[in-house]
Amino acid sequence: MLFFVPALLLVFGLVSGCERRQERQTVIRLDHLAPLPENVPSARPDTLRVAVAAVLSPTGTIDSYQPFIAYLQHKTGLPTTLVQRKSYQEINDLLVRAVVDVGFICTGAYRDSSRRQDLELLVVPRINGKTTYRSLIIAPAAASIKSFDDLRGKRFAFTDPLSNSGYHYPLFLLQHLGKQPETFFAHTFFTYSHDRSIAAVMDGLADGAAVDSLIFDFVSRHNPRVAQQIAVIGQSPEFGIPPVVVPRALPTARKAWLKGIFLSMHTEPDGERALSSLGIERFEEPNPARYAP
Repeated sequence: MLFFVPALLLVFGLVSGCERRQERQTVIRLDHLAPLPENVPSARPDTLRVAVAAVLSPTGTIDSYQPFIAYLQHKTGLPTTLVQRKSYQEINDLLVRAVVDVGFICTGAYRDSSRRQDLELLVVPRINGKTTYRSLIIAPAAASIKSFDDLRGKRFAFTDPLSNSGYHYPLFLLQHLGKQPETFFAHTFFTYSHDRSIAAVMDGLADGAAVDSLIFDFVSRHNPRVAQQIAVIGQSPEFGIPPVVVPRALPTARKAWLKGIFLSMHTEPDGERALSSLGIERFEEPNPARYAP
């Protein structure tokens, strides 16, 4: 998996003509603006749209979630679409506007929206018998970096500005040191997925990174080089696992219907196989206290 720098889209206004022409002035009146129309939810009852935050790069997400999406389509009888965006904030925005029905988001992204009461916990995954996870601080195994303090003056990869494990936790560590990222690290950047953060360290683009322990374990199982080349030099306390959420504006009956499907998946062979593709044992009722802002 390759680390990439997103291209920037440049929009230019072009003025052409060989002869001199009289300039025209366009006046935009700001005192006669009509209000924008209210957001209208785009999700339709005859489709199912599932948004997935970019904890994995796009290719990894499609490969991992395809059996799950296929199961939902078969179970619901509705055309089911996987929706991806680059950042956690973009996924949050789709959920808040009810453009999608359900979303797999990170803990930090839910806490951000829960302050505005926009989203509602649906279920949480149980992985390895637990509904919690950690932030891992990683570094090259061959380097002399053995602790977070050893990353002083080094290059560090964050995941996403809303990521609990990939951004908020390392910021917490810096606060305890009385430092800011700009003064502690020589250089920082966002990768926008945990597997890209891991790849950035493996490829020498970063001297350290903060990643989701669940993603680290998932990637390590599929790529033996990760365990050989990456050392875990620190870890956080346990946090509530990244939840599955729905827009609060979604009709109550639709929420209950989706919850029933998720909670019973592990009881069916096809559902169990779909869960296995994501490394999930089953879905459970959430504990809201674990997600308090």
